[in-house]
Amino acid sequence: MYSLDTSSTGMTVPCNSTMCDARRRACSASRKACAYEVSYLSGNTSSTGLLVEDVLHLATDDSQQKVVDAPITLGCGIVQTGGFLDGAAPNGLFGLGMDTISVPSTLASKGLAANSFSMCFGNDGVGRIVFGDKGSTDQGETPFNLHQLHPAYNISITQIAVGENITDVDFTAIFDSGTSFTYVNDPAYSIITENFNSRVQQPRYPSDSQIPFEFCYNLSPNETGFDMPSLNLTMKGGDPFSITNPSEIFQLSNNRYIYCLAVVKSGDVNIIGQNFMTGYRVVFNRENMTLGWKPSNCYDDVQTKNGSNTLPVNQRNGTQAPSPSTLVPEATSGKGSTSPVATAIPTQSPPGSNAPDSNSISCKILVFLFCLLSHYLIILSY
Repeated sequence: MYSLDTSSTGMTVPCNSTMCDARRRACSASRKACAYEVSYLSGNTSSTGLLVEDVLHLATDDSQQKVVDAPITLGCGIVQTGGFLDGAAPNGLFGLGMDTISVPSTLASKGLAANSFSMCFGNDGVGRIVFGDKGSTDQGETPFNLHQLHPAYNISITQIAVGENITDVDFTAIFDSGTSFTYVNDPAYSIITENFNSRVQQPRYPSDSQIPFEFCYNLSPNETGFDMPSLNLTMKGGDPFSITNPSEIFQLSNNRYIYCLAVVKSGDVNIIGQNFMTGYRVVFNRENMTLGWKPSNCYDDVQTKNGSNTLPVNQRNGTQAPSPSTLVPEATSGKGSTSPVATAIPTQSPPGSNAPDSNSISCKILVFLFCLLSHYLIILSY
């Protein structure tokens, strides 16, 4: 929880601030502060609270690291609805979207970083985010689709290859690092799943309402690994995007294991989620309006002058199977029902159960604001 009272640098955004214009945000008369309300695409999910100014502590990622204290505006979520009450984003949201109030937009407007950033997703769970990163000349690239109803990191996909089967397609999808898994509509969903299913050697696991994926397969007790069909996407412009590991492993109540093709059939938007970004440094270049990607283990991207990487972690063997409990992102909580997946996910209190009084504000942080969780909370308006 973020407590404004205990922050030496935080303050509410006043009603007369340019951030609080009458067209988009209201003023909370009781607090004399700028209020916000955000609605999302997913199931009646919203957040209401106050805008706050505070400092984001960063460091330059080079041989002579320097501290950078960046003033940003964040949202203190006081009343939450929908997915937030089911355990979505228990640690808050980090705003990386295209809007001018997002973190990369703010850093660029203050001259602290180029208007581009990268996110790296390692196979062993480690990662990094670098503001100002424009990628490299040898990366794959595709343009963003502009003039969308809800501006997002939207790209076009022209081909799907599962094994040797190649199918021409034409659809758009949002690259959303805050969505745990990948959601696609038909016909792309059927092309991926049916071709994948026809090439898998393990027996199919029966449909299970506790598992969000339709195509799962049993692993025998003596199986220590398994081969999967390759899955590749071709982006607009012709560059390939190979999915390094499209599966998720689950432990059942009888201590048996299954693996699933971690793709969900979408009812509306197509979303390339975090699981498809694993093994890549993904570059969101907002200056050139392009998405870039390059294979990476997230350790070798940036090194200090003495050759050691700057990540405060020990590198693990990327081929070692992690514990099943680590395979379920914390934003994928269900509604408290029993599940064959070994996981523990915190839940949020109902709105008002910890409502602040007039002298204290304790709230969930929404550092404005683009992406979320496994049930794709894409922003609609605020």
